Amino acid sequence: MRIKTKKSNNIIHNTHRRDRQHQHNVIHHSIPIKTSKHNKSCTIAKQSDSPRKTDDNKKNSLSPAQLTYVRNIRKKQFMIRLYQLLLFVGFIILWEYTARKGIINDFIFCSPSKLFATFITMLKDGSLMHHIGITLYETLAGFAIVIIGSLIVATLFWWNETLSKVLEPYLVILNSLPKSALAPVLIVWLGSNKTTIIVCACSVAIFGSILNIYTGFVNVEGDKIKLIKTLKGSRFQALRLVVLPSNVPNIISIMKVNIGLCLVGVVIGEFLAAREGLGYLIIYGSQTFKMGNVLLSILILCAIAMLLYLILQKVEKKLSGYF
Repeated sequence: MRIKTKKSNNIIHNTHRRDRQHQHNVIHHSIPIKTSKHNKSCTIAKQSDSPRKTDDNKKNSLSPAQLTYVRNIRKKQFMIRLYQLLLFVGFIILWEYTARKGIINDFIFCSPSKLFATFITMLKDGSLMHHIGITLYETLAGFAIVIIGSLIVATLFWWNETLSKVLEPYLVILNSLPKSALAPVLIVWLGSNKTTIIVCACSVAIFGSILNIYTGFVNVEGDKIKLIKTLKGSRFQALRLVVLPSNVPNIISIMKVNIGLCLVGVVIGEFLAAREGLGYLIIYGSQTFKMGNVLLSILILCAIAMLLYLILQKVEKKLSGYF
């Protein structure tokens, strides 16, 4: 009986022991879950506070002389913007004042108030947006053709050196040719339509663009090309891995120049072969002495050129981190 009681006591003791271990394990495993959530919330809070801390650390890491230098640069940039704005506002005020006082002939030189009235009138009847849309479409179409065509031709020249030596002198001659002289010939060949205007825009920019892109391709570091050849790489791999990535900044800078040249080519084409567009408004307004239309169209062309340039500049800044 004593043996049985001892055995039963051992069994009971072992069961109690297992229960205590089980409870301990449950508590032990439940604690890390709670603490892990707490740690996650703490890490999230730390991450949210980290930008502030880094900014504070940057400010604290700068010496007083460096802080003064940064403030001077910001102040200088602000003053430049302020001077530009004051110059523009002063020019507008002076123009309006001289036109109202009869110092200049407001029929020929117009005035800012008349330009604003013309802008509102043409905006209400929808004619202004129609002409702007036509000019923008022709400019962007010509710009796209110039960039794609220039890349293809420059790549062919880089691929085949004999082809480049044969055709490069002709490109130089065509690039130096006055493009306004080609416009009447293009009208006879293609007719008076949008295609002629787009081709005229392309003719202004494409020859110089091909030469500049090809020059950038040729001036790529020769050691990189030799490395690819040493590693048994093909010419296409050299083009894809070395030549094109190395020339992305050069291509974007050429694009910034070409967007303005394409706009000039479109205006030249609209002078001669259009019934719509800002160039047509300029030539029609000068023939009918509607100087408000002429000056308003010129100002809008300046704004379009600046806007397109700023867009390409933004693209250049975004791509500068990759190349």
